[in-house]
Amino acid sequence: MSPPAAFPWREAMAFGLGRLGWPPEHFWAATPRELAAALRAWRREAPGGAIERSAFEALMAACPDR
Repeated sequence: MSPPAAFPWREAMAFGLGRLGWPPEHFWAATPRELAAALRAWRREAPGGAIERSAFEALMAACPDR
């Protein structure tokens, strides 16, 4: 049996820090499961396109991380 593949840190950092624009402290505080969820959400194309900024801010206020 071969060992599991190494975690793709280069790609994860490029996505979290680059594509998503997370500051380093947010990236390093995220779990691999949270990063994977963000990647799935980013890849999925919503039927209506991106949500409006006000709707996103309301969602963040309703569901704070901390």
